[in-house]
Amino acid sequence: MPNLENQAPQAENPANPTVTPSRRFCIAPMLDWTDRFYRRFARELSQHTWLYTEMVNTGAIIHGDQMRHLRFDPAENPIALQLGGSEPADLAKCAKIAEQWGYNEVNLNVGCPSERVQSGSFGACLMLEPNLVADGVKAMRDACNIDVTVKHRIGIDKIEDYSFVRDFVGHVAEAGCNTFIVHARNAILKGLSPKENRDIPPLKYDYAYQLKRDFPQLEIIINGGITTIADSQIHLQNVDGVMLGREAYHNPWILTDVDAAIYGTAHVEKTRRQSMDNLREFVEAELSSGTPLRYVARHILGLYQGINGARHWRRMLSDASLLKNADWRLIEEALNIVESRQESSNVRENT
Repeated sequence: MPNLENQAPQAENPANPTVTPSRRFCIAPMLDWTDRFYRRFARELSQHTWLYTEMVNTGAIIHGDQMRHLRFDPAENPIALQLGGSEPADLAKCAKIAEQWGYNEVNLNVGCPSERVQSGSFGACLMLEPNLVADGVKAMRDACNIDVTVKHRIGIDKIEDYSFVRDFVGHVAEAGCNTFIVHARNAILKGLSPKENRDIPPLKYDYAYQLKRDFPQLEIIINGGITTIADSQIHLQNVDGVMLGREAYHNPWILTDVDAAIYGTAHVEKTRRQSMDNLREFVEAELSSGTPLRYVARHILGLYQGINGARHWRRMLSDASLLKNADWRLIEEALNIVESRQESSNVRENT
């Protein structure tokens, strides 16, 4: 297990001394995407972005392979474990385990609308059971000393009145939850796929803004449809933090602007190649332990998004025949090809 000493220090927020500013910018938990390989890549691009695991069912942690579900590189800190579950005793047990593994936060999923999740009585359907959510939060807080947070929607199906999410947040906050990540869309439990639930229900950012006005003592983080650093800065005028999802995955280079634009640190100039070179030790260590290169490569396909040579980069690092038994040399070859194409393009532009 990672040593608890690896946890990131909790910096004080002058506007609210009970809230850490680290969650000003977060990457959303995304099933099959935000595994430890992507998170390590994201940390190379931004030192301050708060990272989340994929949602992990409490049963998988209690009865399954903890190493598989909970392992992370200490460099990933600050990092949160997102739990799927509704039984307070199980949530408490998992929160304690998360603390022992060195996570900085445990987050309860009350936002996933998939029918598979509903069948397990957790996810977005829990918004209809605020007492159960509050019991789970209290149990987790009693079991561990790390932050316990909740990620939720603003409504369920045709329940669209602001009072619904206001009352939900108010009730759960009484159980000791101080941080709420608000996906500013309703969850449609029947008739829409999880993908459609991310696009079709209209965004209502004003609901998240109003939550911050109604509960100024709470940390309110906004999620849903945010794709740029500029938009993030606008939202941060109204809430405490922003959470990006798929844009941070498909176009990861935007993360290189986060530390300076969101956290006010000095901008570190580096190239995409330099970022990959910095990851080489991590990647080669994984390869030497038996991890296939494809496990890492699939998460870096967007590195050259919008840049000349991006198609060649994606093609080489997603080609099953090339990836079979491949090592770092394949990444090196792809980097060389992309840079060669960029140099050729610059020559043509200057002639």
